[in-house]
Amino acid sequence: MVENEFDIIVIGCGSAGLSVGLFMNEAKFKVLMVSTNDHSIGGDCLNDGCVPSKAFIHIAKMAHVAKQANDFGLEVSGNVDIKKATDYIHSKQEIIREHENASWLKNQGVNVALGATIFTSKNEIKVNNEIYKAKKIVIATGSKPKKLKTSGVEQIKYYDNENIFNLDKLPEKLLVVGGGPIGIEMAQTLSRLGSKVTIIHQEDAILGHDDKIISQVLLEQLTNEGIKILLNTKLESFTSPHEALVKLKEGNSINIEFDAVYVGVGREPNFESLQLENAHVKVNEGKIIINKFLQTTNKNIFVCGDVAGDLQFSHAAEFHARILLNNFFSLIKQKLNNDHMSWVTFSDPEVATFGLSEQQLQKRKMNYERLELGFEDDDRAVVNNYRYGKMVLFIEKKVFLKKQKIVGGSMVAPNAGELIQELILANTNGISIDAIFNKIYPYPVASRVNQKIILDYKQKNLTDSVKKVLKVAYKIFS
Repeated sequence: MVENEFDIIVIGCGSAGLSVGLFMNEAKFKVLMVSTNDHSIGGDCLNDGCVPSKAFIHIAKMAHVAKQANDFGLEVSGNVDIKKATDYIHSKQEIIREHENASWLKNQGVNVALGATIFTSKNEIKVNNEIYKAKKIVIATGSKPKKLKTSGVEQIKYYDNENIFNLDKLPEKLLVVGGGPIGIEMAQTLSRLGSKVTIIHQEDAILGHDDKIISQVLLEQLTNEGIKILLNTKLESFTSPHEALVKLKEGNSINIEFDAVYVGVGREPNFESLQLENAHVKVNEGKIIINKFLQTTNKNIFVCGDVAGDLQFSHAAEFHARILLNNFFSLIKQKLNNDHMSWVTFSDPEVATFGLSEQQLQKRKMNYERLELGFEDDDRAVVNNYRYGKMVLFIEKKVFLKKQKIVGGSMVAPNAGELIQELILANTNGISIDAIFNKIYPYPVASRVNQKIILDYKQKNLTDSVKKVLKVAYKIFS
């Protein structure tokens, strides 16, 4: 094989690109991985997303718990040193970066090119005036935060996930635009660190992809912490460097004062500079046109991760990578199917959701039952003070002699993302609700709620006729 010819080229070294490139390298294929620069390796997750945000959330939670200790006679005073907080974030990033950098990749046998990338033909790219060719090319260039285009935005101090982790001063008053997962996580984090936070959100509920009953519980908890949340509210303009004009759901407009603004209004695929037209890859309305196999209009060019315009999670990128790798080696091609996808908003309490939503179930005309459980009587929730917790579970409607499967659900509680994992496993593998019902849970683990919601459901199905049968059986066999 010629020096600059490869079995596969992967453009982008985030979760998606690393998953594909490292496997292909391990399988002894000649791989070229391309990144804009060494620091960009690791992608948004390491540099501007999951890793720094979870470190920031951890710091804020520690500060919040310390303040709660006042309830038990401990006195805590002082303010969080924001410089120490950001130093902590960066130190954790550097630990992970030890195995996500160009030198490490090269040591694994991967070829690496650093620089801006453009396509020069249907199977060639150019990086720093060097031409590289491959049988297959995977575009894994991620996404970027959508920018505000509101009138007056040029005069304000403006943060998003690409610069919030380099704060040099905690804003006294913070305006958060957007009530999705990113906005909610950062709003609570900065509130717990000492900012007075106001969230404005255009929809009638925060976390629009989660069940409204669940997201309402989180909204109430955030409000109890002192965060002001304005729903059905539209940002109209910035009238000065420290003032925003917003339109409320009632129709009237008010001014909100702030020291800084955090923007979390979504993300968009990042591929504009690639000159995809040279590779016969078509784009429509800001998205790369792909099929169910993550294949572009050029059959040898694929997308993986956020750039696919699908669900934008690191674990979704890893899922995409598994699909591509399967399809590279198998006659049986796997299609993208998000029916078993899950996600967690790492607020406190967490919101965890998986499987099909009620809207999807109704749209598909599936026969299902909606189960709900409040945690007010759960012993672990009582002693750990989260009786506000709640779970919604969707199961298949009961059919004689057919096992009932879990088709979706959502939970709000501390560590909900961990508590819900066995339900995700059951959903993914078609395990009957009876497996949860029959499981022996050590008392009082928090995950007993997963059994309680099914136990309550089965008890409600004890009809009068079933009770009569049980009475007869008891007389005969006892």
